[in-house]
Amino acid sequence: MNIIDFDNVSYFYGKNQSEFYLNNICFSINNNEFVSFLGANGSGKSTLLKIAAGLLKPKLGILNLFNKDITEYKRVEIAKLISYVPQLYYSVYPFTVFEIVMMGRNPHLSVLGYEQKEDINFVNEVLDKVGIYNLRNKSINEVSGGEAQRAFIARALAQNSKIILLDEPNSHLDIKNEILLFKLLSLLKEERNISIALITHHLNLANYYSDKILLLKNGNILAYGKPNDVLNKDLIIDCFNINYDINVILNSDNKTINMMPI
Repeated sequence: MNIIDFDNVSYFYGKNQSEFYLNNICFSINNNEFVSFLGANGSGKSTLLKIAAGLLKPKLGILNLFNKDITEYKRVEIAKLISYVPQLYYSVYPFTVFEIVMMGRNPHLSVLGYEQKEDINFVNEVLDKVGIYNLRNKSINEVSGGEAQRAFIARALAQNSKIILLDEPNSHLDIKNEILLFKLLSLLKEERNISIALITHHLNLANYYSDKILLLKNGNILAYGKPNDVLNKDLIIDCFNINYDINVILNSDNKTINMMPI
């Protein structure tokens, strides 16, 4: 079943196409899929993710959410279906980690907006799952960048949506926590039967955990499909416009990508 479907979607900033143009994007994200968006800086990945989240409206084409034009949904309905984690987030208010994560429950609260015992329990479970329960009473501005990133990921999980969209969620994490994050997202995909779509620059983690990979170049889809079909030497060199010697090593479990300058 298609959860998100891009039907000839185009987008540009400003009144014309002179600065950036996302061109005739066509692809779908299915139920229970882990999809990674890869591409050079400025290729349009974040714009594409914001369109998928309903934060930007296509200039041309249609974005379908569960086989229905996303413009036909109310914002609170979208929030129950899609969680979005931006690349950078800073709070000018000293909310605690617990309060930040509780914000994810907003689409599910009553008309009066008060959380119930089940909401509190749900948030505590999420905090524990992402490994920051011990930080629940700390101000979000007092924790490290990596810990804050996990708090906003926990907020997305608290929404209990059908798809989670993440813009470079591992950008502030060390290697250990990068791996733990991808493991966690992969586990949640199976446990909750949800879909994950994220932007990352970590080719090996994307290859290992993704069901599909989308390569984006200059606002156009260069390739979309299974990692074994997409992450090959020629496409990687083309996508990132690099003068590196790409070595793709195959083994019984996965494919490892090594890049050395020449």
